[in-house]
Parts: sequence; C-alpha cells; structure tokens
Amino acid sequence: MEAALKVQGLAKAFGGLTAVSGFDLELGPRDIQGIIGPNGAGKTTVFNLITGIYRPDRGRVSLGNTETTRFGPDAVARAGIARTFQNIRLFAQMSVLDNIRMAFHPGAGYGLWWATFRTARFREEEARILARSLEHLERFGLAGLRDEAAGGLPYGEQRRLEIARALATGPRVLLLDEPAAGMNPREVEELIQLIRKVHQDFPLAILLIEHQMPVVLQLCREIQVLDFGETIARGAPGEVVRDPRVVEAYLGEEEARA
Repeated sequence: MEAALKVQGLAKAFGGLTAVSGFDLELGPRDIQGIIGPNGAGKTTVFNLITGIYRPDRGRVSLGNTETTRFGPDAVARAGIARTFQNIRLFAQMSVLDNIRMAFHPGAGYGLWWATFRTARFREEEARILARSLEHLERFGLAGLRDEAAGGLPYGEQRRLEIARALATGPRVLLLDEPAAGMNPREVEELIQLIRKVHQDFPLAILLIEHQMPVVLQLCREIQVLDFGETIARGAPGEVVRDPRVVEAYLGEEEARA
C-alpha cells in the first residue's frame, strides 16, 4: 500500500549546528506514529521541514505520489498536510465559528468578482460554508461556543478548536506538535479520546510529537526517538521506551545508570 507520507534522508543545519540528520519516515494511509525525544532533539524542526516552513539541506518529502520537498507552507496545506503547533495558534480575537469558517474558505467556489458584487453564487457558497462550519463545530462539541472569542476559551477547548480547524482543511496527513502540552491528567485523557475519534472518523494518517508518554503509549503504532537530530531508536512504543539509549537520552547517563 502506498505511503500517505514518506520522508527520506531529511537533513537541516543552522549555521554549524545540525538540527536534523538523515531523518526517515513512512506513514501509512491510516497510520498513527509518534516522534519523541528530549528538548532540542529536532522534533519540531522535522515538522517545519515537512510543512515547508524550512527548506531541507538534503532529503525528500512526498505526500502520496506528489513530492512536496520544495513546496511552501501554503502549497503543502493545499496538497493535504495540516498541522497544529505546540503553542496554540488560533485567531484569538475572532469567534470560534469564524476560526472554522476561515479553514473552509480556500475551497469556496467563487472568486473576487463574485465576492465584490455579492452575487447569488457568492451567497450560496457562503451559506454552504456556514452550514459545514456549524456541522463541524457540532462534531467537536464546540457548537455552543460558536460566538465566543477563541482566545477566551479554556485551554483544553482551544486545543480542541485548533485540531478541528486543521481538519476543516480536509488533510490526508495531520501533524500534531505536542498536543498535550500544558494539560492536566484529565485533559490528557480527553485529548487521547479526541485523537482516537479523529482517527476513526477521518480518512487520514496522524504523526504526533509528544512528551506525555500515556499519549504515545495509547495511540501510536510505532515511534522513533530523536536525540541531537538523529534517530536513536524506532519501533513499538512499549519496546522503545525501555531501550537503554532512550532512557539515557531522557535522563542523562548518570541517572540512567543509577
């Protein structure tokens, strides 16, 4: 079966510092995989390379049969890769509803002329986008908050909205950058259930970066561990977290031997 996302030999250096070296990944169409590692290991750099924020020094990124290595972020999003960020990036002053409507607008079936003169086609498309947005909010349990400012929501609801907005773009691959960051245990469990539901209900693959091990252990089929930009372990989560190299990378040599 063709991979949804394939990354081959990805490398990036900033000045004399190697951030990522020889990163490989093959993500199946309905797969869930994870990337873990200590702070500064290069995890978010990998996401930034995949999504076109950075250009790699070497390597190749492909979404299905389409090579996206040299695409900018807008072209990557149109191709079918959506992402969230460790620090939530919503349009804080806009309503919950408008955050979702913006994600649906790139697929609107009208151009500038229709919008300027508010033609019948424009009104029909706007009504369709509104209906889809409301349905999407209902699906994620956010319909009752539609008129609230996104920045005023509780933290867990902001994360839910950010994931819902990413999914409104219709991606084939969803990248989640530390979705459980800053959450308490109850919120982490709710997040795990949300990601499971997303994986069940949407035809996509998921790649996530995460420090909270319950998220990785319960969700991911396979994980790989980065340390100083290099993959030091790869495999089933339960096996990888017991790897001495992984323990040392997280705890340091002295504590790992204690």
